[in-house]
Amino acid sequence: MLNTKQKEFINYAVKKFGSNELSTSQLKEANANFGCKYAPQWLIKNSDYKVGKSMFKLPTENEVVSGEAEKILPAVEPEKTNTEAAYVVSSLVGNIIPKKDPVFVSFGNYPDLKSIVKSNMFYPVFITGLSGNGKTMGVTQACAEAKKEMIRVNITIETDEDDLLGGYRLKDGQTVWQNGPVIEAMERGAMLLLDEIDLASNKIMCLQPILEGSGVYVKKINKFVKPANGFNVVATANTKGQGSDDGKFIGTNVLNEAFLERFPITFEQKYPTATIEEKILINTLGASTKDDKEFCKKLVTWADVIRKTYFDGGVDEIISTRRLVHIIQAFKIFGKKVKAIEVCTNRFDDDTKNSFMELYTKVDAGASAEQIAEQQRQADIASQTGEGDESSDDEDVI
Repeated sequence: MLNTKQKEFINYAVKKFGSNELSTSQLKEANANFGCKYAPQWLIKNSDYKVGKSMFKLPTENEVVSGEAEKILPAVEPEKTNTEAAYVVSSLVGNIIPKKDPVFVSFGNYPDLKSIVKSNMFYPVFITGLSGNGKTMGVTQACAEAKKEMIRVNITIETDEDDLLGGYRLKDGQTVWQNGPVIEAMERGAMLLLDEIDLASNKIMCLQPILEGSGVYVKKINKFVKPANGFNVVATANTKGQGSDDGKFIGTNVLNEAFLERFPITFEQKYPTATIEEKILINTLGASTKDDKEFCKKLVTWADVIRKTYFDGGVDEIISTRRLVHIIQAFKIFGKKVKAIEVCTNRFDDDTKNSFMELYTKVDAGASAEQIAEQQRQADIASQTGEGDESSDDEDVI
């Protein structure tokens, strides 16, 4: 009599090819579904099943295996058609609490953000600020300190309901439902971090009811998902959801006003102060055998001058805290200060990179931020005066 595995194979093969007379290649293809490379030996080695060259007849219903004619193979009940996809309760396993960063330094809105996380309340937060100033890091470390699970979703213009709430996926030959990160966070009572939310299109409007804390109806599986206690949402963005007219953040979009209204508060994240930033760099450098606090201080001064010039409209690029950390890490690897700065500023165009390197040379020579700013101011005045003199000369010639 056929064993359970043999019955499963026969049911699958007949269903797949619509016949119980199959070739060797068809048997091999069917057996691949069960993790086997070859056709089932128990079948092709039995001459009772062979009906032609490389053709075999599968024993179905009342047919029996040779040598056991007295035993009738019980009829195989037809499989019931499952009209619903299998439901995957959770696609996440293990611990999803972020790890504490040993070099992290608290600054800005971090204490307030930490209070919100520890309150375990549903209170969505919108954090806006320039690139590389610690928005995502702050959320991650607040969750790490509170030992709270966090799921991070990086938003793009292609992000849609299927990416966020979930969808049907193919698993082990079956179509199953797999939860998206939003549903996972709701059911686990975790923090949902929507990173770079201002890159999204109107496809994220499916989050409207979720931002109200009332749960969401997932129509594809006919299920209403209620958020577990502790669930919350934090969104980060380089803009305030109104787009970027100056072109500094290409790809950012204008977000729906009703969507933005569902965030009770907005934190404006600024770059850390010089003292805090210097401490961050020293902590980063301290993980190695190198110890050069003076280099960290000069980097902070250098970045401070560049930022002031950036905000005054003098340059189009900026040195973020994240890039300063990258420079320190490059210094730990290469052991050369100038090389560390060069490799980390190569992403800028040649004029910008050269002006940044020239500026660092001044800082390295001992010039303060105030002295450099005064030099730049005098240079601007001289440039304007020179243009005025040239104009006067032209008028005299005429």
